[in-house]
Amino acid sequence: MHMADALVIPAVAGTMYAASTAAAAYSIVQVRKENDPLKIPAMGVMGAFVFAAQMINFTIPGTGSSGHLCGGMMLSAILGPYAGFLTMIGVLLVQCLFFADGGLLALGCNIWNMAFYGCFIGALLIWKPMMKNGADKKKIITASVLGCVLTLQLGAFSVVLETLLSGVTELPFTVFLAAMQPIHLAIGLVEGLITAAVLSFVYEARPEMLWGIGKTGQAKGRLSFAKTVTILGICAALIGGILSLFASGLPDGLEWAMERVAGTSELAAEGGAYAAAESVQSTLSFLPDYAFKGSESAAGTTVSGLVGGLIVALICIGCSMAFKFFRNAAKSSSAEV
Repeated sequence: MHMADALVIPAVAGTMYAASTAAAAYSIVQVRKENDPLKIPAMGVMGAFVFAAQMINFTIPGTGSSGHLCGGMMLSAILGPYAGFLTMIGVLLVQCLFFADGGLLALGCNIWNMAFYGCFIGALLIWKPMMKNGADKKKIITASVLGCVLTLQLGAFSVVLETLLSGVTELPFTVFLAAMQPIHLAIGLVEGLITAAVLSFVYEARPEMLWGIGKTGQAKGRLSFAKTVTILGICAALIGGILSLFASGLPDGLEWAMERVAGTSELAAEGGAYAAAESVQSTLSFLPDYAFKGSESAAGTTVSGLVGGLIVALICIGCSMAFKFFRNAAKSSSAEV
């Protein structure tokens, strides 16, 4: 669901940058109130995991389309909505700057559409109420599926609304909406099941890592925190370095909807803001489209998955230390929001 710059005008892009920045600033304030330094390595590992998982496009049978995880619901269920949101920003920023995935001008839109809903709506309105009296696998599966379906529907609607406000005439509102919502319903269902599988593993391995369920009354985990994080890190490397080679080549939900409505997934836009954004991306993106420049070698995908995940992890851990996240002297809990 990564939007390209041509889908938004500078005024809409600026508005969404402001909204996403406000949510990020609020999240920074909230995580600095927490007293859970173990979230720092968890942010790094889960950021790398989501980066790698987003490289895996899965085919939606009978549609000619594919989808990939957004990851907001998964991150917030482990890290909480605020640390999860900041981690998602790290993922989307690395994708945009170093892999030219999603437009730089549209980055504020992509953060809102892919991170805000999953981390705030999914976590606060679905995950937290369902886990209020304790967690079990049935609750985890239900919350994961409901959360992913709802938040992807909201994200898809926001994409359509942002193109409407930007006056993209090639994508009429009602027709574009009718194409976007059903395909992202299917993608949301698949993401929900994948999210449920990952969260169920964490629940079995180290239940207190899940946000909002606390430690009281929970079954003892089978693995230590260090072993659980290590396994997730290894999985991130395997997904990004190997499984990414088998990703579907079909257009994702947004591209598929654009092709059905406008006949193309690549619209043109002219202006100084677009040229400047493209210039920055072309300069910084050393692995555009997750490949070596001018090469179709599969090694480019493997390197992208491994290097990208590592960069995300370093950014998340580095920023956590720089901004002194989770260093509140008063005893608190990430479950207290």
